[in-house]
Amino acid sequence: MMEWFFSDYTGHQLWMLVFSSLLIGITKTGIPGLGMLAVVLLAGAFPARESTGLQLVLLACTDIVAVLWYRRDVQWPIVLRLLPWALGGIALGSLAMRFITDEMMRPILAWVVLGLVIFSYVFRYWDRLKNLPSHWGYPAFFGMTAGLTTQVANAAGPVMTVYLLSMKLDKNKYMGSVAWYFLILNWIKVPVFFWEGRITETSVRANLGMLPVLLIGAALGVLILKYIPQRYFEHTVQLLAALAALKLLLPF
Repeated sequence: MMEWFFSDYTGHQLWMLVFSSLLIGITKTGIPGLGMLAVVLLAGAFPARESTGLQLVLLACTDIVAVLWYRRDVQWPIVLRLLPWALGGIALGSLAMRFITDEMMRPILAWVVLGLVIFSYVFRYWDRLKNLPSHWGYPAFFGMTAGLTTQVANAAGPVMTVYLLSMKLDKNKYMGSVAWYFLILNWIKVPVFFWEGRITETSVRANLGMLPVLLIGAALGVLILKYIPQRYFEHTVQLLAALAALKLLLPF
């Protein structure tokens, strides 16, 4: 049975897949930001295109669990303001994949994320920016950026961290909103990734073998979120976003 799921992978690749699946489960229900570590681990163990395909199916499956758990906490006005712009960003990201190499994209993503994390700290302490989220360009910028980064590298988590924290959401409303947002985007991306050849029969078999690990990670995430205070939750997701961006600037 194990050979059917993982016969094409080395031992190192399998362990990286297991650890990444656990992190993705925790990310989707407990600590946003850990998913960027999964991006880094999978990209280091698999070819770039294959790693993004593997990760997308893991993300899409765990999005279902997150939506079921936080279904009563979603803030639909926030999600719906972002979605049209995010779809435009996905279209741009699909186009960018034809021209931008992996070597070019890693530092671009890193500097975008670092810039947004810095902005989130400035936003917190500079009163002149408090009315900025009410401007139509605010969700437009974050929606386009999230759509672009999620299409290229499944790396929109830090972008959404900055945006949703600026909305002053408590941790459960944050998780409910991000769960629905990514459920919609990731399942839209699945057929696009099939068409681009980033999702294959081999990767789907491996994803199916990781479902128990995803569920374990999701259960751990729920427990972690229950006991982490709101203030520590906000600082943790910002710190993880910054660390993930710095890692993108460094060689594996």
